[in-house]
Amino acid sequence: MALTAATLHLQASNGYASLSGRLKDEARRLGFIACGIASAEPDLEARKSFEERIASGSYAGLPWFTLERAKRCTDPSLVFPGARSVVTLAAPYPRSKPLPDGTLRGRIARYAWGRDYHRVLEKKLRVLREFLEAEAPGARSRTLVDHGPLAERAYAARAGIGWFGKSTNLLLPGTGSWVLLAELLTTAGLEPDPPLRKSCGACTRCVDACPTGALAGGYRVDNERCISFQTIENRGAIPRELRPLIGEWVFGCDICQEVCPVGSRAAPAPLPELTPADRDAASPELIPLLALTEAQFRERFAGRAIMRAKRDGLVRNACVVLGNLGERRAVPALIEALGDRSALVRGHAAWALGRLGGEAARTALQVRLEIEHDSTARAEIEAALTEASPKLTADG
Repeated sequence: MALTAATLHLQASNGYASLSGRLKDEARRLGFIACGIASAEPDLEARKSFEERIASGSYAGLPWFTLERAKRCTDPSLVFPGARSVVTLAAPYPRSKPLPDGTLRGRIARYAWGRDYHRVLEKKLRVLREFLEAEAPGARSRTLVDHGPLAERAYAARAGIGWFGKSTNLLLPGTGSWVLLAELLTTAGLEPDPPLRKSCGACTRCVDACPTGALAGGYRVDNERCISFQTIENRGAIPRELRPLIGEWVFGCDICQEVCPVGSRAAPAPLPELTPADRDAASPELIPLLALTEAQFRERFAGRAIMRAKRDGLVRNACVVLGNLGERRAVPALIEALGDRSALVRGHAAWALGRLGGEAARTALQVRLEIEHDSTARAEIEAALTEASPKLTADG
């Protein structure tokens, strides 16, 4: 099968006499499975798309994504003055799915199983930058991972390493979206790669599989309905109507990737740094999460992307998942969480207890209601008591 000039799966690309070819060879040595080059011109099509999404409210909950940012992230010269080329790279992470073991566990999006990918990829990018600047004396470069102000998927598509899927993820041939992207902006004039002539065609598997309906078609995501947004970026309460749809996800979501046929082939070996240290790193026990202090949270998840959710956000998520699992053995731990220092956690623990029901849950909710001072948490407890009532009748 013919490979694009940007693809570096198992074979080396041609043209290693050129600077671009030598750079791609070094990228492959560092563990990247794809490397493509785009010119550092403004991407006006991507900018228009961002502006339309901002106007439609698709970026609700991300106040930092402004029109000014949309302009900046689609013009590399505003990010790194003098930039002539955008080197875009893809690194693989695990695809396997943890098997159940009878323990109450949640799920973590696979990209967050190992060490914080920002640190992992930044370290590799520094090596690649030093290589490029040694090969092209006088060239200057800047490294970027996804927290940098660049429309990375747009430039990756221009560089020919993949195409936009209906999930809005970048899809690599045979690999799908099970990759993390990184970039090198450089003043070196590198030969650009052609974009791929591929699309999702009539396939709508990701759209159909999304439990919250966040993928409404048209290659867009309704941010506030996305499980990843709710479990990571949202600092407040998860909307009540979405909580049952969160399923087992305590951090992120992989559903649209799991159903995508593009990533159904044999997976490339993930970067070792991105693999889980143990089972809990990929699928943590939920009840111990409820008891985490701030210090314990920081110690346990130091150096991992899960820090992004904050302690209260992760414990909030664990409460929701326990409510969804429907296992009464979680009731004692959720009752303890009713006394958490965070009103956000107390409210979601109440919701879970309302879902599980039973005399112990209802009694604990009534006791907490008498002393709860936070109005939002009180409203959650009152709603939980209403929901728990029918279950009491069924229990006897």
